[in-house]
Amino acid sequence: MKDFKIYLSIAGCLMLVYLVAQYNKPTPVNWAPSFYYKDKIPFGSYVLYNQLNQVFPGANILKTNKSIYNTFHDSTVLQGNYLILAKSVTINKFDFDELVKFIKNGNSVFISCFNFNGYLADTLKLSTAAENSKQYARLNFENKQLKQPDDYVFYKAIGNQYFDDFDTAKATVIGKNNFGHSTFLSFKFGKGSLFLCANPGVLTNIGILKNNGADYAAKALSYLPQTKNIYWDEFQNGDIAEDPSPMRVFFENPSLQWAYYLSLCGMLVFVLFEIKRRQRIIPIIEPLTNSTMDFVNVVGQVYYEKRNNANIAHKKILYLLEYLRDEYQLKTNKLDDEFIERVTAKLNIERQLAVDLVSFFKYINVQDHVTDRDLIELNNLIEQFYTKSR
Repeated sequence: MKDFKIYLSIAGCLMLVYLVAQYNKPTPVNWAPSFYYKDKIPFGSYVLYNQLNQVFPGANILKTNKSIYNTFHDSTVLQGNYLILAKSVTINKFDFDELVKFIKNGNSVFISCFNFNGYLADTLKLSTAAENSKQYARLNFENKQLKQPDDYVFYKAIGNQYFDDFDTAKATVIGKNNFGHSTFLSFKFGKGSLFLCANPGVLTNIGILKNNGADYAAKALSYLPQTKNIYWDEFQNGDIAEDPSPMRVFFENPSLQWAYYLSLCGMLVFVLFEIKRRQRIIPIIEPLTNSTMDFVNVVGQVYYEKRNNANIAHKKILYLLEYLRDEYQLKTNKLDDEFIERVTAKLNIERQLAVDLVSFFKYINVQDHVTDRDLIELNNLIEQFYTKSR
């Protein structure tokens, strides 16, 4: 019993040292493009969301996590500006019809994303691409009153996206980059306008806080009229609703969070101590070993400890492409619209699933760091693809 108390004291001290080290360890920078309005990471939208009242004084900032159809169809009295900031936007015919009705009533819609999909992209003939130049693209406005003598320069390549195709008969180009490619468009519908920006990164925290990015963001949003209501779309970005559980108070406060963990550890130690005192020793029967499972567990543990999500993601993509080549004799050297059509026809799956999968492959391939959230989302898409194709 005395020896057990010594071991318990040593274990408690080591646990305390570990917790103190973890608490004081600097948090690594998360470079994932979340566009979440609460995220203060480089590619979150905390600054933009909290500065909307500077651009639209006195306006009510209202969040909505419903689809565009449900948002506008459920209420015919909505008036104001509607903002969407996301990695990709998919708008079907029903969403598009309600969106056009909303705009024709004198309202404005501002959408900024990497990929425009669905009926909106088909109707307005939208397609985006990125500059291949080693130099980072610089942006500016076409309006002489807003155009700066010196182009806007942004962090790394967040301004390199542009529209390589759009309906020139309906669109008005209001922004270009220094390569002459259109980056900011407007479409007139009735009394209102639809604004499309191909560079969502310039509206994130790092885009606004670096150089003169705040001036660019303010001028881009100044195309929208002053209104009483600003609607912030959470649906297209897949933002998770706030946790209604009372436990969120503990997990939002680091001190309470560690107190909660320490309490759980203390209870666990107490339970283990009581079990050792009261329960008779149960002999251990070793199960038959499975060498295959041991190998899989060892490999999985190595990847888990290294936390090399990018390596795992790239391997999963390579295995899926190899599967398509071996099983269906599909060419995978170029992931374009023709590839999507061949996959959809040959495997008899939904086109949108193929579009989402290819878009996410392209997104993963340009990332140096892949988060757990992105890896889980990639795995879910691949599992869904295997399930639907069988």
